[in-house]
Amino acid sequence: MILAGDIGGTKTLLAIFDGENCVIKHRFESANYATFHALLDDFLDLIPNVKIEAACLGVAGPIVDGDCVTTNLPWKLTCYEIGEQLNTKKVTLLNDLEAAAWGVLALPESNFVALNPNAKKQVGNCAVLAAGTGLGEAIIFYDGTQHHVIANEGGHCDFAPTDAQQIELLSFMQANFPEHVSYERLVSGVGIEAIYEFLCASDYPFYESIEAEITDAEDKAAVIGAAAVANSSALCVATLQLFSRIYGAEAGNLALKCLPYGGVYLAGGIAAKCLPVLQQGAFLEGFLAKGRYRGALEKIAVNVCIHPEVGLLGALYFAKK
Repeated sequence: MILAGDIGGTKTLLAIFDGENCVIKHRFESANYATFHALLDDFLDLIPNVKIEAACLGVAGPIVDGDCVTTNLPWKLTCYEIGEQLNTKKVTLLNDLEAAAWGVLALPESNFVALNPNAKKQVGNCAVLAAGTGLGEAIIFYDGTQHHVIANEGGHCDFAPTDAQQIELLSFMQANFPEHVSYERLVSGVGIEAIYEFLCASDYPFYESIEAEITDAEDKAAVIGAAAVANSSALCVATLQLFSRIYGAEAGNLALKCLPYGGVYLAGGIAAKCLPVLQQGAFLEGFLAKGRYRGALEKIAVNVCIHPEVGLLGALYFAKK
């Protein structure tokens, strides 16, 4: 039996697999647990007397010497302690985008929607980005024979505004983050909320508002995103358009750094849920706006992964390698 997991700042998904078959799967709200080990105890209570031979977990945070201190949770995960808890020595921790990248490699083409259908997919490097609770990134290096996944923390790079409105947005964000405004602060769930608040503060001209509904919502970004997809609020539409352009710009930045002629892939819950907005063009405009290298980027396929458990499947795929 293999334990696979996708551990994020909002949710943790754990599953037991017997070969390709899922024996049990359960979703946990990450914030409800002070430690991952407490969460794992609750999961193990669901499957008494099951012998786990190996475990592979994708974790939202940097992996250092095989272990991880999570970025958006107060958790520390070590292979040794998890192995003790599971009674196995075969425990691997992957960065969550590293796991998602392995999942991208394992999924069939039917799980992806192209944002620039005129680009032709080639064999080569790939880039993976996932906006959710945070912004994760990974590079898939192709050596001519096989793929190698390179985890990174590129989502924490400096946000670079590209026009006058985004310069104002940077100034707005610096009021709360004077030392460093990263792309993750804007290309994430909290980023959608921040962009919405920025447009409100900018006296953005709009004719209808769902401000009360957003203010009362537990997940404000989800309400904003849904309203943008439904085209029921001009302000929410403007929020997701600006979000998409900034997301595209950072995807283009990563593409320039690894020349992913094998494709750029967007994972994470936001891209799939807001796919109609991403297809409207602002994302691709941000992606291609790289001056002299626009022509090079036009040749690179950009695809949205619509499989909701790509990270979990990637962890399973890696465990079986």
